[in-house]
Amino acid sequence: MIQTNPKITFAKNVGFRKKLNQRVDNYFQVNNIAKRDNPAMYFKSLIILAWTISAWCITLFSPDIIWIKILGCVCLGLGIAGIGFSVGHDANHGGYSNKTSINRAIGLIYDVIGLSSYLWRFRHNYLHHTYTNILGHDVEIHGDGLVRMSPYMEHRWYHKYQHILINFIYAIIPFYWSFADVQIILFKKKYHEHVVPVKTKEILVLLAGKIVWLGIFCFIPIAVGYSPLETLIGFSITYMTYGLLIGNVFMLAHVLEPADFVQPEMPSNNIDDEWAIHQVKTTVDFAPKNPFINWYVGGLNYQVIHHLFPHICHIHYPKIAPILAEVCAEYDINYNIYPTLGEALKANYDFLKILGTGLDKKSLPTPEIFANS
Repeated sequence: MIQTNPKITFAKNVGFRKKLNQRVDNYFQVNNIAKRDNPAMYFKSLIILAWTISAWCITLFSPDIIWIKILGCVCLGLGIAGIGFSVGHDANHGGYSNKTSINRAIGLIYDVIGLSSYLWRFRHNYLHHTYTNILGHDVEIHGDGLVRMSPYMEHRWYHKYQHILINFIYAIIPFYWSFADVQIILFKKKYHEHVVPVKTKEILVLLAGKIVWLGIFCFIPIAVGYSPLETLIGFSITYMTYGLLIGNVFMLAHVLEPADFVQPEMPSNNIDDEWAIHQVKTTVDFAPKNPFINWYVGGLNYQVIHHLFPHICHIHYPKIAPILAEVCAEYDINYNIYPTLGEALKANYDFLKILGTGLDKKSLPTPEIFANS
């Protein structure tokens, strides 16, 4: 049953978050490192933006050879995903720069690639990061009932096929998000019982963003000579590539064992753990020693650290991880990590298959492959 009362409270702090914050702050002070406004992040952003713009130009203006066009669309989708993982993600969390105006300006890149940056901040920063893996509050594990991502979600007959169809669902997610953005801001104006405060500014930014997005990826291609059908095919290949990547990366952080799924105690609507401990229990890291994944997914494979320190630039996550592991050990809290991408993918698909059978939380098996640091 979905809990819809937005007034959830967490247990009193036991000192875990305070000690962790002190040690992380000490790391930055001792090493004289800035948490944000880092040259390495600026350089990385330039590389990703150059990659994306180059792929767009090559796709549009390269010789009329079908395999070049398809490859260009795939590379463009990979670049857009890179923007989402790294550049826009840090900016919309306030982790890119010390200046709010710069974070907001760079964060608008989400609107350019088809997402409402305003709604993303509300849905992701507030609902997902505050109420992680709590059904009825964390919209990102609800999926409008199409995918059963929580053992507390109502089971439907079609869920038994979800582990087979999941990548097809990921592929169409970007199109759904773009439609849902308009629906939420103009009409529905809430996620479950959480009201989204919408002002005229947000409506104007949303509409302007959609025009720019469609202009770049649809209107310009048609203007330079591509047919509407060719444009639609190229647009679909690009955004399906993007959807496959972002869908899988998100799932590997929260929708697998041993990530916890929690429902508040009623009628108090209270969670037993302090907020920071809840974040550790409901989130999983993966492939921390893979340098390319660390770079490309913007530190989202260090998802536990990201949930605890979303305002710190992700380039610092590998150095913060040992600090978190140390504090978790002192408080006897499991810091869950899948050593490789392959193990995390398998765990996710196995978990989706189990949830598809209709098992509830008490019936879930104990995972065999994961590492505690």
